[in-house]
Amino acid sequence: MAKLIGKNKLNSAIFISGRGSNLKSLINFAKKNSSPIKITLVISNKKNAKGLNYAKQNNIKTIVVIYKNKLKAEKKILSDISKNNIRLICLAGFMKILSKKFISKFNGKILNIHPSLLPNYKGLNAHRRVIGNKEKFTGCTVHLVNSRLDSGKIILQKKIRVFKKDNENSLSKKVLKIEHKLYPKAVKKLLSNL
Repeated sequence: MAKLIGKNKLNSAIFISGRGSNLKSLINFAKKNSSPIKITLVISNKKNAKGLNYAKQNNIKTIVVIYKNKLKAEKKILSDISKNNIRLICLAGFMKILSKKFISKFNGKILNIHPSLLPNYKGLNAHRRVIGNKEKFTGCTVHLVNSRLDSGKIILQKKIRVFKKDNENSLSKKVLKIEHKLYPKAVKKLLSNL
């Protein structure tokens, strides 16, 4: 079975910083025969990120890169990506901003998921701002990464209703559920257009 998986699939790396719930949904997606990707590498900037355990349970190579110096950290990541023949990067809760130089080396092959309907609420604390502004709708967006924060070409979005009883925590949980479904769909859409 393991030999069948990965036949003609694109080697992909997932970048994480935390619990790895989107990583989990992408791993489950990658295991399907119909999936265009094989996850061969998980990179984290935190050695205690829970998502690393999930990667190890699925026999996926993990690398921890501590960001004391951004230039050195990105040089190490690029080296690991090259060694593992990575063709697609998915940012899944990776809490570091990639440099223009890094992005240009991997242009058009880095995806990110963001918990708002971009271009609204770029950056951190999107749910808090959505609730503070009494928005009626929010959602999530999968987009290509470019040199401007959360500004790359949108691949897919999913909208959900914000209710008066919602708070930051309840909204976060609802949006995360749709993120898990949207990210694999966006990967499929992006790769079918290449």
